[in-house]
Parts: sequence; structure tokens; C-alpha cells
Amino acid sequence: MRKVRDFDAELKALNDRAKLLKQRKVQQFGELIEATGADTLEPDLLAGALLAIVGETDKTMMTKWSARGAQFFRETSRRSSRRSGGGVEGGKAAEAGTEPT
Repeated sequence: MRKVRDFDAELKALNDRAKLLKQRKVQQFGELIEATGADTLEPDLLAGALLAIVGETDKTMMTKWSARGAQFFRETSRRSSRRSGGGVEGGKAAEAGTEPT
């Protein structure tokens, strides 16, 4: 005889998991904004910049931005691994070679 599935419980579990993932995504975006120093910008300016990025169609510009982002994450991960190893560094992550465009 087949085991009866509780579809309501499975659906609730999936919804709870989706809600958790969405919360984690929002938290990580907030952490990214803080790490880059963008939290010092006015919200209107930040929103406008993000909207401009979303509307960008120039592939070379997108490639440049992606490279800068990858470099930021490489530098940030090196810094965090040094800190966990006992090294002491000051300053914000945004000061680490990122320049305004």
C-alpha cells in the first residue's frame, strides 16, 4: 500500500523555505551595500544608480563593472581571511581600490 502524502505540509514547508531564502537575499543585499560604502549615499541617488545599471545595454560597460565587482569580492575575501588569521586592518571595504565612475 502506498504512503499518503501530506501535500499541505509539503506546500507549507516549501513556502517557509522560499520566505527564508528571500529574507536571506534581502539581508545579503543590505550587507553588500554596507560593504561597498553605498550606505552613505542618499537613497534617491542609490535607487537612480541601480535603475541606470538595470537599463544599461552597453556590454563593454557591463563587463567592466563585472570585473570591478569580482575584484572587490576577491579583495574583500582576502581581507576577511587575514582578519580571521589574526591580522588587524582598519578602514572600510569601499576604500580598497574602488573608484567612482
